Amino acid sequence: MEHPLMLLGLLFEAVGLGDFFHHYPNVVYSWLIMLFLMVAAKLAVGTVKMIPAGGQNFFEALIGGFEDFAVDVMGEHGRPYYPLVATLFIYILCMNWMGLLPGMFSPTSNINTPLSMALVVFIFYNFIGIKEHGFRYIKHFLGPIWWLSPLMLPIELIGHFSRILSLTFRLFGNVLGEDLVLVILFVLAGVFFAPLPMMFLAIFTSFVQAFIFSLLTMLYIAGSLEEAH
Repeated sequence: MEHPLMLLGLLFEAVGLGDFFHHYPNVVYSWLIMLFLMVAAKLAVGTVKMIPAGGQNFFEALIGGFEDFAVDVMGEHGRPYYPLVATLFIYILCMNWMGLLPGMFSPTSNINTPLSMALVVFIFYNFIGIKEHGFRYIKHFLGPIWWLSPLMLPIELIGHFSRILSLTFRLFGNVLGEDLVLVILFVLAGVFFAPLPMMFLAIFTSFVQAFIFSLLTMLYIAGSLEEAH
């Protein structure tokens, strides 16, 4: 959902790129989030100390706790894939929260953004399964009883491809719905600060949606790492 006035749109129009922005606002705001995260990471690395203190203690505990949770879900073999899960979580959370700022836009409220991430997850966890198990990975799609394999194969394939739609529409629908409600409240009752409670709720639900996306990614990776029976 677009805000009535998007600040980056004014900037792009000033340099003659207004048409590109209005066709692909989700791409532009995704680039902005990427730039913000790269700058934040660079600044964070530059302030890392051997003896942590203050904010470094907090973020180390936060990242370490999330890593422990991810390893509990995926197993020790899933530890190398934690950076992908953490990156998705932070990236999605920042995109969700960006739409709550006046003049900004949530890239995740455009279906192409969640779809692109869902495709990455789908390709990645199947690649992990093939890498770990080789040709035996096909057993994940054949079921536990060999004579049911012709029936189980299409069912399993449909189930796996439906994960793309599940990841996409869950994130897209919830973020778009939040943005629509906020815009309607601002238009109808903005002067009375009525949207403020909804904004606090949206901050929480945006976090939940980012967490669910990353949690499902962990579960899919864990499933691809397991031996088929």
